[in-house]
Amino acid sequence: MDALAKRAGLGKGTVFRRFGTRAGIFQALLDDDERDFQQHVLAGPPPLGPGAPPLDRLMAYGRARIDFLIGHREIARATLDGRESVPAGSQTPMSWAHIRFLLGEIRLGAVDLDILSTQLTAALDGPLLLYLSAATVNEEAQQVSERLGRGWEDLVQRVCRPR
Repeated sequence: MDALAKRAGLGKGTVFRRFGTRAGIFQALLDDDERDFQQHVLAGPPPLGPGAPPLDRLMAYGRARIDFLIGHREIARATLDGRESVPAGSQTPMSWAHIRFLLGEIRLGAVDLDILSTQLTAALDGPLLLYLSAATVNEEAQQVSERLGRGWEDLVQRVCRPR
C-alpha cells in the first residue's frame, strides 16, 4: 500500500478511503477487463454472444468465464479478502442472471431455476475456480482452463439432459 500511495502521489489514507481494502485495489484492476468480458457475453459473436442455441451459449459462457478467471488468477486471488459471508456467487450477479436466463430458454421442466442457477454460478465463481486451479499450480493456465472447461461442459450436459 505504501508503494502504491507513493507512486500515485497520494497518502496511504487516501488510497484506503478510495478502495477500502487491499482486495478493493485488485478488484479495481479487474473492472475494465470484467466490463469487456460482459460486453462480449451481451453483444459478442455466438456462441458466447446472442444467436446460438441456449445450451451452446451456456457451455461457451462457462468456458469463457473459466478462461477469464484463470487468465487473471493472480489478481483474482488478491481480490478475495474472506469478508464475504458467502464467498461463492456473491461477486457475480451478472453470471447468475445470465445462467438463469439461459436455463429458462432451455426449458428444463419442473426445476427450481433460481437454485440451479445459484449452484451453476458457484461452479464458475472465483473462490472455487481459484481453489481448483491451485491444486494444479504446476500446470500452465491454458491446461488448467481446458481441464476446468471440460468439467463445466460435462456438468452442464448432465444437468440439462432431457428427462
